Amino acid sequence: MPDLTTDLSTRAGLGRAITLIESRRADHQAQARALLTEIMPRTGKAQRIGITGVPGVGKSTFIESFGTLLTGLGLRVAVLAVDPTSRRSGGSILGDKTRMAKLAADDNAFIRPSPAGDTLGGVSRKTRETMLVCEAAGYDVILVETVGVGQSETVVADMVDFFLVLMLPNAGDELQGIKKGVLEVADLIAVNKADIDDKAAKRAARAYEVALHIMEQVDPDWSPPVHTVSGFSGLGLPELWAAIELHRKKTEASGSRANRRAGQQVRWLDALIQDGLTERFLNRTDVAARLAGIRRDVADGRIPASLAADELLTIAFGSV
Repeated sequence: MPDLTTDLSTRAGLGRAITLIESRRADHQAQARALLTEIMPRTGKAQRIGITGVPGVGKSTFIESFGTLLTGLGLRVAVLAVDPTSRRSGGSILGDKTRMAKLAADDNAFIRPSPAGDTLGGVSRKTRETMLVCEAAGYDVILVETVGVGQSETVVADMVDFFLVLMLPNAGDELQGIKKGVLEVADLIAVNKADIDDKAAKRAARAYEVALHIMEQVDPDWSPPVHTVSGFSGLGLPELWAAIELHRKKTEASGSRANRRAGQQVRWLDALIQDGLTERFLNRTDVAARLAGIRRDVADGRIPASLAADELLTIAFGSV
């Protein structure tokens, strides 16, 4: 196996390492596991930030401005941008580098678009491992841009230190435009495009503050604030970064940041076990031989789904 760890100092080397991790080939997966094991001592120091928002909120413009602000402060920034995958063709546009042209040209930034595939949560199946490789490559801030707000998208909150939700002013009844599940895990809500209509942005911010006030806090050491910002003009971005850094200091001092990461790792292990068991189950020849017929029986109403599942599990694992 090539010594990919020595190549992580270059964009090309980092890109090759991520491609290896994303590959589904068995030999590549074995190499990827070896790579991840080797780099683990060099991971864990970056600030991991998840960014989500409704379609049209301006995530790419915001991330380019915010990332440029951070590189201007001397920080190295990696952007993991997850593109929607077409259910019809299976393809993705992967055009984030063109939408963030200025940041893509920044020597202290790295942008990696990845297809979301069929993964819930709007994040690539390998996003967690990709974050580790970027940290080992020396990036100080990892920004994970997700596909868009949805109930399942809260998955991204379970892999980052800080979950930022971008919202729009003048979106009608603002509280109807967001999911309760997203609000419950938000560490900060930022009303974007405040440069267009400052009064509307402030009205929306007040509405979100009320909504957050009546919800139970995820972290007792942190009350999620609401900011008004503009990715286009840069309005409010320094204050936003200051809030993220304050969150880091408070949660590091209390130990909740370490506890959050530890819990995330255990839940990720559980998810990998579940995915692995499902894949191996479906790949069994005896299960595959019966699966199509059982699915037809369930679809036609001849047998209940619970009985069908029991039959397939018995084929694979025997009777309990």
